[in-house]
Amino acid sequence: MRVLVIGSGAREHALCVALQSDPAVSALACAPGNAGTRAVAAALAVAAADPDAVAALAREWSADLVVIGPEVPLVAGAADAVRDAGIACFGPSEQAAQLEGSKSFAKHVMAAAGVPTAQAWPVGGPAELETALDEVAAVAAGAPYVVKDDGLAAGKGVLVTPDRAAALAHGRAVLDAGHAVLIEEYLDGPEVSLFAVTDGTTVVPLIPAQDHKRRDDGDAGPNTGGMGAYAPLTWAPPGLVDEVLATVLQPTVDEMARRGEPFAGLLYAGLALTSRGVRVVEFNARFGDPETQVVLPLLETPLAGLLHAAATGTLAQHPPLRWREGAAVTVVVAAPGYPEKPRTGDQVTGADGEGVLHAGTALAPDGSVVSAGGRVLAVTAVGADLAAARGAAYERVARVRLAGAHWRTDIALAAVEGRIRVPSA
Repeated sequence: MRVLVIGSGAREHALCVALQSDPAVSALACAPGNAGTRAVAAALAVAAADPDAVAALAREWSADLVVIGPEVPLVAGAADAVRDAGIACFGPSEQAAQLEGSKSFAKHVMAAAGVPTAQAWPVGGPAELETALDEVAAVAAGAPYVVKDDGLAAGKGVLVTPDRAAALAHGRAVLDAGHAVLIEEYLDGPEVSLFAVTDGTTVVPLIPAQDHKRRDDGDAGPNTGGMGAYAPLTWAPPGLVDEVLATVLQPTVDEMARRGEPFAGLLYAGLALTSRGVRVVEFNARFGDPETQVVLPLLETPLAGLLHAAATGTLAQHPPLRWREGAAVTVVVAAPGYPEKPRTGDQVTGADGEGVLHAGTALAPDGSVVSAGGRVLAVTAVGADLAAARGAAYERVARVRLAGAHWRTDIALAAVEGRIRVPSA
């Protein structure tokens, strides 16, 4: 099977590492890729946000399966263009990808499907913004405000704050940028990321992971695209995956099919385990980054066959998934200034070897690796348990050299120390 991966981040590097070890994969390419993906996949040029360019490349390279990593090409319709070219594609259609592209659309789908989620107030203008914040204050009784960009924001379009003035300013900034705003009630309890592979009918959940969104230790600092992750979640309630499959994932996939907009690809449920039960924080229409970097190393089942079954409507015939023992931790090494104004172009060394996944890197004319994005590396390790994986990941981080680099030192620490609690009802 000839597999073409679309994207340029650490998620795509993780996908390529998993796919290149699959005996069913005879050729592997990544477009446009980065300095790290070149070690495991052929590097091809493409304007990933252009559906026609993606489809043309898939035809030219004679791909048997295209795997689209980022949200932007999915929301633009790249998966539709590839399928229209007669090539199997792992990724939802443009219409189905609106589960991520529009939080308001996702809320409508969840309401129709009976999926538990936060109460929300859509905002289209400044006057509505003030009214919505007043309503939230009345309902939430002192809980923080949650203000979201209704569209794509690369994981950074949300502000959670007890400060009404800050909430108002963030909402106005989103509106000034031409986007709608969604105000939500605050959800207490730890957050969980759960991926599910689906062909639009059958839904196969993967193992849960937890992301660390804030830039700094102790969950301080601005929201980011993710500073690290770990799996599995030893503190998660028994039966969590089965519960989410029954109350969130399957009902959502069924509702999309009922609407004539079947969702086939990777459905990512961002969840909060609250005192009132599981609630959906958001949906994504693709593998999450950095959670993919810890979930895939624990998957023993060959990845290409799983994704191809989802892309061809044969997931019900696929064997049950097999998982490796142990745990995985990934720590993101970010450029100085991330997430507001990351500096790029700095030389990166110590960025090779097992588990070092490239996120925002490029090759300089002299062949050296330089930073090319805010999140530069996702340094990953697998161990017998979470403590061992965490220790190994930070040992690898210590070998990286990037001027002004920043990373959190507490990824997975609360889980290792047994400090995560799910609120009781």
